[in-house]
Amino acid sequence: MGDIKNVIELKGVTKDYGDFKLDNVDFVVPEGSVCGFIGQNGAGKTTTIQLILDAINRDDGEIYLFGKSIDEDSASLREDIGVVFDEMGFHDFLTAKQINTIMKNVYKNWNEEKYFEYLKRFSLPTKKACGTFSRGMRMKLQIAAALSHDAKLLIMDEPTSGLDPIVRNEMLQIFREYVVEEDHTMLLSSHITGDLEKLADEVIFIDGGRIVLKGNKDEILEKHGVLRCKKDELGNISESLIVSAEISSFGAEVLINDRKATEKLYPGMVIEPAGLEEIMIYYVNKAKGYKMSER
Repeated sequence: MGDIKNVIELKGVTKDYGDFKLDNVDFVVPEGSVCGFIGQNGAGKTTTIQLILDAINRDDGEIYLFGKSIDEDSASLREDIGVVFDEMGFHDFLTAKQINTIMKNVYKNWNEEKYFEYLKRFSLPTKKACGTFSRGMRMKLQIAAALSHDAKLLIMDEPTSGLDPIVRNEMLQIFREYVVEEDHTMLLSSHITGDLEKLADEVIFIDGGRIVLKGNKDEILEKHGVLRCKKDELGNISESLIVSAEISSFGAEVLINDRKATEKLYPGMVIEPAGLEEIMIYYVNKAKGYKMSER
């Protein structure tokens, strides 16, 4: 049985499509945290989310939400989950007002007052067909709906993708407010690592259907670093410290998995901090099977 302190728990989850396989995925999302689910397009983020939501059947493994198996009572579990997808889930001809009427019949905890407050805050028209909305307006409408039924868990798949920086910043502010409220948890899938650096407590990197790295975001950023050196110096660095390296005519850039140990062993070498995007790129290169890649 899953531990209630973990809002999401996946154990050995597998889904094989033939041309793509989500392979033995394990991770947990602790209560009250923002978990960034990072990977390039096609890495398996959306498949994992669909499995968590019981929208598709898994081939193997176990999934728990709020400590309960999704096989037991996925309908009642959905009451506590708000979902925001890359593509809008509402029919284009519906107005925000009509969506309110539908949602009242879907969720027991639907809060009409809160929903209309969000519409007002987001400057969304109530009587206009949502198919006419811009991408930013569509995302805001989904978020308004997701936050208006007292959801304890918010699952979002690329919610800020394709939005301009001003709207993206506004979205991040809304997400921060949501998480500050008691017991709220968020799984935020994105390839925009800058958003996750601002917001996430935990991060999970997925590539080619496999988890390649997971843990506390600050610890991952603190632990990793980019070392720049001459090509002929690369052979001196212990392989156990190297995630992967890029070699160019100018020299080598190496992602190191233990900055403190590297600094002690090689005091003359310069190691710079690595962002989540750099870390993701180097781990993807490693997963492709080439530790040293020519650029």
